Amino acid sequence: MLDVRGVRKSFGALEVLRGVDLSVRAGEVTVVLGPSGSGKSTLLRTINHLEKVDQGWISVDGELVGYRRRGDRLHELKEKDVLRQRTRIGFVFQNFNLFPHLTVLENLIEAPVSALRRPRKDAVAAAERLLGRVGLADKADAYPRQLSGGQQQRVAIARALALEPKVLLFDEPTSALDPELVGEVLDVIKDLARTGTTMVVVTHEIGFAREAADRVVFMDDGVVVEQGPPSEVLDHPRHPRTRAFLSKVL
Repeated sequence: MLDVRGVRKSFGALEVLRGVDLSVRAGEVTVVLGPSGSGKSTLLRTINHLEKVDQGWISVDGELVGYRRRGDRLHELKEKDVLRQRTRIGFVFQNFNLFPHLTVLENLIEAPVSALRRPRKDAVAAAERLLGRVGLADKADAYPRQLSGGQQQRVAIARALALEPKVLLFDEPTSALDPELVGEVLDVIKDLARTGTTMVVVTHEIGFAREAADRVVFMDDGVVVEQGPPSEVLDHPRHPRTRAFLSKVL
């Protein structure tokens, strides 16, 4: 479903991604761990072309992201084509990024109606089902400011699902939440994992990684240092850098 090959990304003289390779199968949950500054969030942003790669390529469901190949060269897509691709790659941000002037229901139907041209009636029915799925059926007419952080993040997850993406990306989805609200968001993500949603989750929640991940990837200094099943990477890490990181967070 997702292939990342030889991806490099620099910001000025700082090389943030230094040749990242990653594969995610359909229905698989991949959790990416690593210290701050290791390149985790930048990797997510290259997957849906919020950041352009300097080298390498990324594909989702067999389609190159952000580029088309002509011979041996890659040519960047037009913005409208990139936006079309982003409807297939859901992204849940740290800070929710809901439209503050729209109700919860309007947040969910905005992209399906405007980007996918779905009939409003169908988009509303789908949005109501999704709000029920994340436990917020009674909040359809509320505005984001009237919700807790955990509720806003659950709305953001439902909004991403409204586009029926091929893969869903989470960038530290609980880092902006008060500790008592973390569980309600993780429960929603765990439910998605049980239903076969393809996900890449950047998080510091080791317990979630142990319980929900099919594979754990540890990144440091812009490279994938180690990856494998949670039981291997978390309980029997091979690389000294992984062991050092886990000794501080477990």
